[in-house]
Amino acid sequence: MISLASRLAVALPLAFAVAAPGLVHGALARSAPESFADLAEKLLPAVVNVSTTQTVKAAAQGERGEQRGPRRGPEIPQFPPGSPFEEFFKDFFDRQQRGERPDAPPRRATSLGSGFIIDPTGYVVTNNHVVSDADEINITLHDDTTYKAKLVGRDIKTDLALLKVEPKKPLASVPWGDSDQTRVGDWVVAIGNPFGLGGSVTAGILSARGRDIQSGAYDDYLQTDASINRGNSGGPMFDTVGNVIGINTAIYSPTGGSVGIGFAIPSSLARPVIEQIKRYGKVRRGWLGVRIQSVTDELAEGLGLDKPRGALVSSASDGGPAAKAKIEPGDVIIKFDGKDITEMKRLPRIVAETPIDKAVDVVVWRKKKEVPLKVQVGELIETEQVAAATPGPGTTAPGAPAGSVTELGLQLSAVSAPLREKYGLADDVQGVVVTEVSGASPAGEKGVKPGDIIVEVGQEEVKSPADVAAKIKAARDAKKKSVLLLVDQKGELRFVAVKIDG
Repeated sequence: MISLASRLAVALPLAFAVAAPGLVHGALARSAPESFADLAEKLLPAVVNVSTTQTVKAAAQGERGEQRGPRRGPEIPQFPPGSPFEEFFKDFFDRQQRGERPDAPPRRATSLGSGFIIDPTGYVVTNNHVVSDADEINITLHDDTTYKAKLVGRDIKTDLALLKVEPKKPLASVPWGDSDQTRVGDWVVAIGNPFGLGGSVTAGILSARGRDIQSGAYDDYLQTDASINRGNSGGPMFDTVGNVIGINTAIYSPTGGSVGIGFAIPSSLARPVIEQIKRYGKVRRGWLGVRIQSVTDELAEGLGLDKPRGALVSSASDGGPAAKAKIEPGDVIIKFDGKDITEMKRLPRIVAETPIDKAVDVVVWRKKKEVPLKVQVGELIETEQVAAATPGPGTTAPGAPAGSVTELGLQLSAVSAPLREKYGLADDVQGVVVTEVSGASPAGEKGVKPGDIIVEVGQEEVKSPADVAAKIKAARDAKKKSVLLLVDQKGELRFVAVKIDG
């Protein structure tokens, strides 16, 4: 279980080791120091405790204690995973269900986490989930001095927040380091507020880089075996010269305590986010305007790539930067602004960090050759996406040209008025309708469903079941192991590499 580092009264830290402090950017291979004492002494004053409170009101009740309105069980408000108020509400509603009076006076939910000072004037970095939905935020320094903090801004996607206090004198601060220069096996130090105990120091090594824990589009975590526990969320991870190379954020634990697997947001990702929040009060991200997917071994073969790499474009937003630059569905973006796209998940982060309105060089793989393009990066405007319902199994509409492609386990039909009505297809949709899918078929295993539209086979347009059958036969004759389909699923295009059976 992945746990975010913040709970009701404590937050959890990701541990990394530090050594002799300094402003050196880039970690060199070093032997283990005899002691971390000198380093800890210099760094502790810049690490703070972050405490938050929120007023929680009881639900309205009738005269005899029943809940007004429809009779149903109380619903727990939805908070981000690991929110400081998640456990409070769970306990609150558990008591309601056990019959305890819910009309008690409002309570104050409290959370403790960690943070660190990056500027002597009082800027403090922490995790967004430590301060999310808080009514009041207080910062306590290593010498027990306490300040009320103001939220400058936060970024949900990277789980980062920037706070500001108004000190009477300059505060101790720590410099950013370069997480890209760290290597697996390097010593790291974590300092934070585990279990609300106050400043604590732990040391370990960098266990891995580039971890994806499925928390968001920009997952690129550092992993450490340094002891991480609840209360260290938002605390710094240092290299052995005292530079911040990560922000402790989550742990993997079946018990809620440290088992030697902790995760930190790398400074190379965090620093530009924090700098934007400090400047604009929010994060301004670059936007390309494409839907992308990973290139698997089968897709690479169908696209003529030497190996799986790049980001496969399944669709481009009308009027977006990619569409204006003539990037097309089926293109594989293999280089962006001089950076190789070795895997799909690298592209969103690189685009997000690119300055808005910058014209960048892009190289795409199209029809088995490299094509250079120029793209002017736009600004990402956050929008909410709603998933379309999946239609149920169907049958071929009367009078529509139909056919069977046994190699893929599909029954197909040309687009017709009855099928448009049955599957809710748009009037302008073009291609071949999937009417039946064998459960254990190659296409079924790839998620192809009745109601889907096959738009292309082998990156060539198809308009009838016969077209699909002919393309499959040509692929088999060419001794290909799979064929590339462009599938329209309720308006969302994606490429599917399907093995050719037999």
